[in-house]
Amino acid sequence: MENQLAKSTEERTFQYQDSLPSLPVPSLEDSLKKYLESVKPFANEEEYKKTEEIVKKFQNGIGEKLHQKLLERAKGKRNWLEEWWLNVAYLDVRIPSQLNVNFAGPVAHFEHYWPPKEDTQLERGSIILWHNVNYWQLLRKEKVPVQKVGNTPLDMNQFRMLFSTCKVPGISRDSIMSYFRTESEGHSPSHIAVLCRGRVFVFDVIHEGCLITPPELLRQLTYIYKKCHGEPDGPGIAALTSEERTQWAKAREYLIGLDPENLTSLEKIQSSLLVYSIEDSSPHVTPEDYTQVTAMLLIGDPTVRWGDKSYNLISFSNGVFGCNCDHAPFDAMVMVNISYYVDEKILENEGRWKGSEKVRDIPLPEELVFTVDEKVLSDINQAKAQYLKQASDLQIVSYAFTSFGKKLTKKMMLHPDTFIQLALQLAYYRLHGRPGCCYETAMTRYFYHGRTETMRSCTVEAVSWCQSMNDSSTSLLERQEKMLQAFAKHNKMMKDCSTGKGFDRHLLGLLLIAKEEGLPVPELFTDPLFSKSGGGGNFVLSTSLIGYLRVHGVVVPMVHNGYGFFYQIRDDRFVVSCTAWKSCPETDAEKLVQLIFVAFHDMIQLMNTAHL
Repeated sequence: MENQLAKSTEERTFQYQDSLPSLPVPSLEDSLKKYLESVKPFANEEEYKKTEEIVKKFQNGIGEKLHQKLLERAKGKRNWLEEWWLNVAYLDVRIPSQLNVNFAGPVAHFEHYWPPKEDTQLERGSIILWHNVNYWQLLRKEKVPVQKVGNTPLDMNQFRMLFSTCKVPGISRDSIMSYFRTESEGHSPSHIAVLCRGRVFVFDVIHEGCLITPPELLRQLTYIYKKCHGEPDGPGIAALTSEERTQWAKAREYLIGLDPENLTSLEKIQSSLLVYSIEDSSPHVTPEDYTQVTAMLLIGDPTVRWGDKSYNLISFSNGVFGCNCDHAPFDAMVMVNISYYVDEKILENEGRWKGSEKVRDIPLPEELVFTVDEKVLSDINQAKAQYLKQASDLQIVSYAFTSFGKKLTKKMMLHPDTFIQLALQLAYYRLHGRPGCCYETAMTRYFYHGRTETMRSCTVEAVSWCQSMNDSSTSLLERQEKMLQAFAKHNKMMKDCSTGKGFDRHLLGLLLIAKEEGLPVPELFTDPLFSKSGGGGNFVLSTSLIGYLRVHGVVVPMVHNGYGFFYQIRDDRFVVSCTAWKSCPETDAEKLVQLIFVAFHDMIQLMNTAHL
């Protein structure tokens, strides 16, 4: 272990970027075979036969031509998917991204040194900010350890997008502005933006060449807090970022046309390291029930978050914290990494600042005052109304299952991630009486600029096992055999997806080539089974493992009649967050989670009793 630490200080965060392999293009035959298998649970015999014929026709006809063109494209790019994925999954999307795309999560400090306590917001805020800014400095110096699987380095490019990064709305496509530079690359912005009661402030976190300390940060935050609580609220420009994308782009253009200074202010927010939000509410939270704080992070006050910012650090009046992040520039694992780093530092220092209390004479924060008129104020009101209406439709539950955790599943030789995914399949099957097409995130960071692949957890094997669990005539031994088959299938698929052998992104590539060439959309993509099995972003279960640390998060469902499901795995517990839309009469996040917890017990029992 010590050796590894000594090595990691010499390794630079981004040093392996140039030697990472290019993202491969899987074979057409393999992808189509896997695709056919994935639609099986959702088809009767006749539908399946029809789809089989469509696939065969595609493979022997236009599919082969598109595949050749994709291979051509891949020759000239180290990652043939990167730009396409960014556009299709994020930048071209027009629905409001703050609620529909962003992910959010509470930090775990209340589990140890920082239980909820009124009047700790600013003092804790200064400490948590300081640790965040320290991480920023480590990243600037390239001292954040390279993430690896065994000895294989993973792509670290997404870490460049954590700080000083912001999405900017466009009329038909947004863009990402990233102002972050490592020390060897040159100057990087060093200010943060603070949002409080509809007003915006900025201040520098470097003074005379070194980081300002928690007591100095506290002075800056206190100044802002007192000003905002002693004077009228600001207009809440930030609420515009929660609007439908084209609307927001137009409102932004109008705002800039009103006064060029408005653009300067917008750019200061865009380039800031992060946005620090001061919320006035205090959500209730216990280590077993994260529901209220998770909800407030995802759907809280739109005037104190900048929805397009890659990192909003949100503070509540009872000293509870969390984040809300734009998903376009990076995936949740970047946030997991910094959250865990900060959490460990707070643990190490018992939640206190142990350094100098001296406060230097630092310039006071600068307020960014926007020029607004009746139209801007009306745009802000409209954005708020639209956002609150959608937010009030979201059901969010977040609980810890504490009967057992990773330790026990490992003892039973069951992979804990697969364990949760299969429990979810069983719970969905019991609640809805049918299989649920499921997206699980698989990471492809073995490859240059790799992000994710779709892993479809609803397999023929999983469904067969779910059916056996609901059939009283099936013996325990048979149920156990079916469950272990489902486990084996899931584990193999996850390995395939991570090593560039998934099929969903490949099919997307073929569809996009057809569009770029001005060809008609191939029948494969208009076949009802394509979307019924989840294709085209129609998964009723949108899921992701956040990891094995004290870090947690949440997203909204992909479709109106679906669920968003994030979970963390720890030795002694599983913490899950589930969302559903209240306006959908058939979904219920609360019921689903309770059934998942029942499934956990059923699965362990199956392993215990089948041996008897």
